[in-house]
Amino acid sequence: MKLYKLFTPLLFVVIFSACKKSDTPFVPVVPAPPVVTATNPSSAQTFLSVRYGSVNAQNMDVYLPAGRSTATTKVLIMIHGGSWTAGDKADLTPFVDTFKTRFPDYAIFNINYRLCNFVSLYFPTQEMDVKAAVEYINKYAPQYFISNKFVLMGASAGAHLAMLQAYKYHSPVNVKAVVDFFGPTDMKDMYDNPPSSLPPASIALLVGGNLSATPSVKPMAYLQSSPLYYANTQSCPTIIIQGGTDPLVNHLRQSEAMRDKLTLNSIPNEYVYFPSGDHGMNWTPSDWNHSFNRAQLFLTTHVL
Repeated sequence: MKLYKLFTPLLFVVIFSACKKSDTPFVPVVPAPPVVTATNPSSAQTFLSVRYGSVNAQNMDVYLPAGRSTATTKVLIMIHGGSWTAGDKADLTPFVDTFKTRFPDYAIFNINYRLCNFVSLYFPTQEMDVKAAVEYINKYAPQYFISNKFVLMGASAGAHLAMLQAYKYHSPVNVKAVVDFFGPTDMKDMYDNPPSSLPPASIALLVGGNLSATPSVKPMAYLQSSPLYYANTQSCPTIIIQGGTDPLVNHLRQSEAMRDKLTLNSIPNEYVYFPSGDHGMNWTPSDWNHSFNRAQLFLTTHVL
C-alpha cells in the first residue's frame, strides 16, 4: 500500500503561519447529491469518482459485483492513508482486483476525503467526510442493490478513520467489522510520545486547530479523535495488522492497546503481528498476502 511520511518540510511553513487562525474547523453539513443509479444488478458495474458531497474531494469509486442483492451483497469501504494530509483513493486502486477476487460477494467503495491543511480543514473534517460517505452509501443501498452489512478497511490514517467511524457511530449504519492496517488509535499518546517525523505541534494543529491545543488544554478534542476511547462492549469485530518496527505507529501503545481494550470488552479481535515490519514500506509480497489471508478469514467468520 502506498504510504506517506507523516511530516514534511511544508508543514514547518504551515505551523509558523497558523498561530493566529481560528480554532473552530470549517466542517459544513454535506448535502446529498444526485445518486448514480445502478440499474442492472445481474451485471458487474463500475462508477468512478461518484460524488457523495458538494466538495470535489468528497468522491469515491464504486465497484458493484454481478448478481448482487439487498439481502446478500456486503459492502467493503476502503479508506486511504497519508497522515490525514496527503494520499488519494488511487493509492488503494491497485488492490481492488485482489479484493474483488477475495470478496466476490462484496460491493467495494474506495473513498476520498478532504485532507487536513492545518488552517481550516482539520479535525473533525476528515471524520465527518467518512461519516458522510458511509451515510450516502447506506441511503442509496437499495439503488445499488447492496445490503447494510458494512465493513471498513483502512491503512494508517485511513485505519484510524475507519475505527473512529465504526466505534463512534452506530446509526444509521452499525458497522459489522473493521480491518485495521497499522492505524493510530490514541491521539493523546501520539502527542505525548511523538515519532521523530511527527512533532507535537503538528498533532496539536491536526486535532485542535491551534498550536496551543495540547492535550491538557483541549482534552476532549484528543479523546473525541481517538478510537481507543470509543471501543466498548458495542464495538464491532476488528482485525489489527501491525509491524513491530513501525516508526510512526507504536505497536505497544497504539495497536496493542486497542487489542487489549477490545479483548477487555469481549469484542472478537485478531492481532496479526510482523516483528520486523515497519509502516508498510518494507513489507514483502508474502507479508501482504498473509495479511490479506487473515483478513479474508476474519471477515468470513464474523460478517455473515
